[in-house]
Amino acid sequence: MESRVHPPVAAALRLCLHALLLGLLALAAVKAVSAGDPHATGVVVVSCVLAAVYAAGALAPVVQPGTRAGACWLAVLGALWLVLLALSPDGLWVAFPLYFLQLHLLPVRWGLPAVAVTAAAAITSFLVHGQPVTPGTFIGPVLGAAVAVATVLGYDALFRESERRRELIEELVSTRAELAAAERTAGTLAERERLAREIHDTLAQGLSSIQLLLRAAERTLEPDAPATPHVRQAREAAQDNLAEARRFVRALTPPDLENGSLAAALERLSERGTDAALTVQFAVSGTPVELPTPYEVALLRTAQSALANTARHAGARRAEITLSFMDTSVSLDVVDDGRGFSPDTVPAGGTGTSGFGLPAMRSRARSLGGTLSVESAPGQGTAVALTLPLPAGTHLPLPAGPNGQDPA
Repeated sequence: MESRVHPPVAAALRLCLHALLLGLLALAAVKAVSAGDPHATGVVVVSCVLAAVYAAGALAPVVQPGTRAGACWLAVLGALWLVLLALSPDGLWVAFPLYFLQLHLLPVRWGLPAVAVTAAAAITSFLVHGQPVTPGTFIGPVLGAAVAVATVLGYDALFRESERRRELIEELVSTRAELAAAERTAGTLAERERLAREIHDTLAQGLSSIQLLLRAAERTLEPDAPATPHVRQAREAAQDNLAEARRFVRALTPPDLENGSLAAALERLSERGTDAALTVQFAVSGTPVELPTPYEVALLRTAQSALANTARHAGARRAEITLSFMDTSVSLDVVDDGRGFSPDTVPAGGTGTSGFGLPAMRSRARSLGGTLSVESAPGQGTAVALTLPLPAGTHLPLPAGPNGQDPA
C-alpha cells in the first residue's frame, strides 16, 4: 500500500498505523491465550492470518486509494476482522486502525458509511459477548471513529493546501525565471540600441565629416601635387571605415528594422496586429527620408506599445497607424475606435487604466527632443501622436560621393 505522498510525516504515520494494527492483533491473541479462552486457538490463527493479509496488502504496489485492488483488500480485512470479533471481544480495538484504512482507501462517499458500519459492528460484538454495558461501550467506538474522520479529513485538507502552495511556488519560480530572461533580453536590446546610436552619432558622423573635408582638400590640390595621393588615400580610408561603421549600426539595429525601412517594419507590425477582432491599417504621408537609428527605434517602439495595448485594453475594431514626414519633423499617429479613457486619470508613474505605458512613451520622446500627445475620452477612442524634430540636414539631399556612395 503506497501513500499518495512520501514526506517524512506521511511515512511516520504509516509506520504508526502498521504498528498499531499488528500490536492490537498481538494483544488480542495473547490475552485470549493467557485468559484460557476456549476459542484461543481460533483467535491466534485468525489474528495471524489477518496480520499476514494486512502485511501483503501494505507491501503490494497495486493497493492504491480509489482502486479495485484496494477495495478488495479492505473487504478481506473486514471479513477476517468480523471473524475475530465473533471469537473474542478484544478484537473490537482493531476497529480503530481499520477506520483509517477505510478513509484512506475509499472515496469519502463510501469511506464514511464504512466507518459507521465498522463502529456499529464493534459495539454489537461487545454486546453479543455479554460484556458489561457502560457509556464507554458506545462512546469508545464512536469517539474513535470521529477522531479518525477528523484526522484523515484534516490531513487531506492540509495536503491539498500544501499542493496549492507547491504549485504556486513552482509558478512563482517559473515566472521569476521568465522575468529574468525578459530583463536580460530587454537589457541586451537596450545596449544594442545605445551602441548603434553612439556609433552613428560619433564615429559615423565624424568619419563622414572627415571624408567631406578630405574631398574638399583634394579638389583644391593640383592633380600632380605630392600631397594629392595621400589625401586621396586618406579619403578612401575614411570612406571604407564609414561603410564599416554603418554595417555595425545595421547589425545593432532592432530585429524589426534589420531587413528594411521603418515604413516596412510598421507595415509588418500592422499585418501582425490584424486579426478577427481588430483591423489595423498603415499609411505613410509625405516624402520618406532616412532617419537616425534612435528615431526609428523610438517610433517603432511607440507604435508597438500603443498597438499592443489597443488590442489588450481598448476593445477596438479598427486602428490606424500613420507615419508622416514633414519639413522639420516626423510624426507617428496611432488612432483606434475603442472604448477610450480619460488621460487626466492616468498616474504619472504608471500606465493607469489605459495600459498604454504613457510615462515610458513620453520619456522616450523627451530623450529625442520630441513630444507625445494623447487625445481620448470614454467611448470616443484614443489617438496617440509622437512628434520628433528632424536633425539639421536630415530632410535635405546629401551630396553624393564617388561611386554614388552617400558620405553621411
